[in-house]
Amino acid sequence: MISNKLKYIFGLSIPLFIAHGIEEILTGFYNLDQWDEWIFGLLPFSSNPEAAFITSQVMLWLTFIILYFSLASERTRLYLLALVGVIYIFELHHPIKAVLVGGYYPGLITSLLFPVVAFYFWREWLRNYKEVK
Repeated sequence: MISNKLKYIFGLSIPLFIAHGIEEILTGFYNLDQWDEWIFGLLPFSSNPEAAFITSQVMLWLTFIILYFSLASERTRLYLLALVGVIYIFELHHPIKAVLVGGYYPGLITSLLFPVVAFYFWREWLRNYKEVK
């Protein structure tokens, strides 16, 4: 069974993801990041990168909220949570980019919390994995 602690860590990270997305939107992240340019170029409405980015952010937030209240099996939810854990780690690209550009990079402020969340999340996820397996 997925522990309440793991659910709590994930639940607390949802507002962090929303704050992070809002920071990225307000600071024009969608205009700077080459990774996002490539991803959003695949979308039907890619001619407007701001709309594509905002739409993807809102869809991600809703997905996390639905996952939090999901009725899927414990094993499925645990594996879906592992994908979220990968996103926590992927958010390290903001501080890396900030170092490379030598200053602020859109999304930097809130991204600094993701490694802390990732540490506690993965520690608890591994404990749960041993039990569910």
